[in-house]
Amino acid sequence: MKRRGFIKAGIGLAGITILQPAKGLTEVNMAFSSEAFVDKVKLGKSGLKVSRIAMGTGTHGGNKESDFTRAGMDTFVRLARHAYERGIRFYDTADSYGSIPYVGEAIKTLPRKKLTLLTKMWTQDDGSDRLESVEDNINRYLREFDTDYIDILLMHCLMSGDWGKKRTHYMEGFQKAKKEGKVRAVGVSCHNIDALREASVNPWVDVIMARINPFGTIMDGSPAEVKAILATAKQNGKGIIGMKIFGEGKHVSDDEREQSIRFALHEGNVHCMTLGMTTIAQMNDAVERVMKNK
Repeated sequence: MKRRGFIKAGIGLAGITILQPAKGLTEVNMAFSSEAFVDKVKLGKSGLKVSRIAMGTGTHGGNKESDFTRAGMDTFVRLARHAYERGIRFYDTADSYGSIPYVGEAIKTLPRKKLTLLTKMWTQDDGSDRLESVEDNINRYLREFDTDYIDILLMHCLMSGDWGKKRTHYMEGFQKAKKEGKVRAVGVSCHNIDALREASVNPWVDVIMARINPFGTIMDGSPAEVKAILATAKQNGKGIIGMKIFGEGKHVSDDEREQSIRFALHEGNVHCMTLGMTTIAQMNDAVERVMKNK
């Protein structure tokens, strides 16, 4: 179904959007004024062009599951396909969310060249026990996505500034996969301000995922501190993906959502953002706000 027809399927006679999320998602009545379509942006000097919004899949995620996987495959596929119809062609996954095969199922009939697939690998300091080699992990991700390449591969949740010295085993493995064409860009997801500072200047890094919102909620420093570090990262050509835009769901009133989106777009020094939208209504709301404010 074409995008216009897909969206209009949820529009009532009075012009009010009455969305019927699939089983497991909350029904929300919502009106929106247009059929905004998410645009694409250059992701720093990574060589990638990505949709301005990524569909995050890690809400309350861990131990190989998240709210998205718990809702079931059919529900996830419907939501991911709706994202595609609204221009969201960027899917943000992680091995620890258990969401890679879910995205793999959702994109089976979609054109691969139009998509951006991101995933994250949990890492330990060199010398720690590893159940699978870096290469084996990457090959498994490729099988679960059912694809020949991953667009972005990140080391997940880095929490110390010395990761550039202690994670060389993974960095070498990622770089090998990049040379082999299995991965297009590599980088880090940061949960610590020292880790973020290192990422902003480390030449190995193509892409950074950073926590940013105007409230300083669940961030690695104050908004001013994080903005300054991300400005340095941008100057160094890093692609910046903002996360925790709504403070992990702690700032979701109408005014707070609007403030958060505007901050990310115009002050946060990010190229794009990942949002954990668990209902079609939330997704439509995010698309309208982002495209209105960009």
